[in-house]
Formats: sequence, structure tokens, C-alpha cells
Amino acid sequence: SETLPKTRGTPAAAAVRPRAAPLPMARRLLHLRSRLQALAPRLVPSRQYMSDMRRSVFLDRLLRSLRSEISSCRAEPAPRPPPSAAPFALDDRPGEQWVRLRRAFGEQQEEEVRVDASMVDGAVAPTRSGVAAEDGGPQDRMHISVHVEVSKPARPDFALKFECSAWPEEMDVERVFPVRRSGPTPEQQYMGRQFRELDEEMQTAVRDYLEQRGVNDELAAFLHTYMENKEQTELVGWLKNIECYLKNIKKSLLFQKT
Repeated sequence: SETLPKTRGTPAAAAVRPRAAPLPMARRLLHLRSRLQALAPRLVPSRQYMSDMRRSVFLDRLLRSLRSEISSCRAEPAPRPPPSAAPFALDDRPGEQWVRLRRAFGEQQEEEVRVDASMVDGAVAPTRSGVAAEDGGPQDRMHISVHVEVSKPARPDFALKFECSAWPEEMDVERVFPVRRSGPTPEQQYMGRQFRELDEEMQTAVRDYLEQRGVNDELAAFLHTYMENKEQTELVGWLKNIECYLKNIKKSLLFQKT
């Protein structure tokens, strides 16, 4: 009987095992295993695959809802065209909820009047009439926040600011305060009393000051008409932007499945 050669430097009891012959079937199985792993997501739905399917179904429902809302908005009658903003020049940037109006004032055009107005931001009882609706009924009116700044190029570091409320038929003053551009911000400085707490004669003088510069009840009516138009336009644009974003997400999910 043959004895296996002993390895030098190893104990006599230890012997070198014979080298196993190649196993073609084992190699084939290993090769098939790697291919099956690559094909597995297509053959058997994985957790990620099922999660993507649920997300896709959810996105389809959301997209249908958005398209229905867009169609509904477009079916509404178009708002009446806004009147002219003269004597102000209007700056309206799509996608923003504020508009800016500017004009020069004075015999020498020495003043700049700037008006920043928000879209409708609430419905409350007007301060001037003092009538409040407890149940939110017809007495409530739409409210627009208006910030007015009057400045002179000769004194660029100084301005007079007014915080106002625009109602559909009137412009109310809420607060008036001076501002130094190099000084503290309005959040840090002393703002003075509420406008309605000032002397009546001073209130009348401030209203006349703004009236001369075009900040009046007519401007309030213009802003409400203009913002009604802007609200519908911005809403459709906002819905379409969300629709586009969701379409891109769905497209990326479909790309991952292929």
C-alpha cells in the first residue's frame, strides 16, 4: 500500500491532503448564482420594489387630484382686468406674494414713495369702522398688508414708514415711524404708539399726508382688484409646479424599475 509523503517540518502524524480535482458543476452553480442575484429584482418583487409600487400608486392618485384642481381653476370665470396703477409704476414678480408700487412726488420729484402690498392675508373686521363679526359672517372683509416708505434722495439714510391695512373700500393706517437705514432694524427700534392711540388731529394730518401721495382708499380698491387676479394666476402656477415635481419623482421610480 502506498504511503503519502510527509511534509518537512511538520509532525509525523500530520499529512498533506491531496488536492481536489476541479468541480465544473460547482463553478457553473457559482456563475448561475451571480446571474440569479442580478435577475432577482425582476423575478421576485423585493421590499424596495413593493415600496416603489405603492409610491407610484400614491403619486398617480395625487396627480389626478392636482389635474382636477387645475381644470377647476381654469374653468372659473377670469377675474376682471385690474385698473391702471397710475400714478404708480407696478412691479409684480410671478411666484411672489408681494407686489411693489413706486412713484416720484413733489414739484421737483424730490420724494420717492414705495408701496409694498401682500396678497390677501386674512379676513377680519376693519379698524376704522370698529364693527366685528363674531361668527365670521358677511361683516368680515378681506385684508391686505401694506407697507409704505417715503424717502428723499437728498437724505438717503432716512425714511418715514407707515404700516397700513387695505380693505376693499378703504386704507387704514396702523403705525407710523421714522427709520435710519444705518440704525437699528424695525424689529429692534422703538415703534411708537399704535396709530389709533394718537391725537385725532395728528391722525388726520397723517392721512392727509398719505392721501396727497396717492396712498388712499382708491389705492386700496385697486390692490384688492389686482390681488384677486393675481391669486388665481399664482394658484394655477403653484399647482402646475407641484404637478411637474411629482411627475419627475414618478419618472425616476419608473427608471429604477427598468
